[in-house]
Amino acid sequence: MSRAERHRQIRDLIAKGDVESQQQLADLLTARGHAATQATVSRDIAALGLVKMFRGDLHVYASPDGPASARGDDTMLRRVLRDVPIEVRRSGLILLLVSTPGSASIIAEAIDRSTMDEPEGTVAGDNTVLVLFADAPRLERWRDRLAELRAQATS
Repeated sequence: MSRAERHRQIRDLIAKGDVESQQQLADLLTARGHAATQATVSRDIAALGLVKMFRGDLHVYASPDGPASARGDDTMLRRVLRDVPIEVRRSGLILLLVSTPGSASIIAEAIDRSTMDEPEGTVAGDNTVLVLFADAPRLERWRDRLAELRAQATS
């Protein structure tokens, strides 16, 4: 199997299921008739930029190039708000979104790709995302819109 085909298969497997480990992903590829080692899968994960996030109570691989790959789509943000618990705090013109370990990068990516353009940008750590604003009215509009999206995602 070519590298491009293996990458296509990996993206398909990640999109369709909860893949928790490199070995599980290698086993799934093998089950599809494409033998792959854990080491190969490890390099593929890095090349594809896959991230780990919590989905329910599982720590699974996710693609930052999921359904919301272009800015201006809230699909990815809605999915993240549905799957990841987030606590919102404020410090001046910064909102701190605190979540579970390993989830900050996917939260920041979902925000960056969303239709909500009030933030100046995001900075992700391990479990905390800083959402930066130029002024208080933008921060408040964004916080209100985030609350609406959270309510929609959980109902």
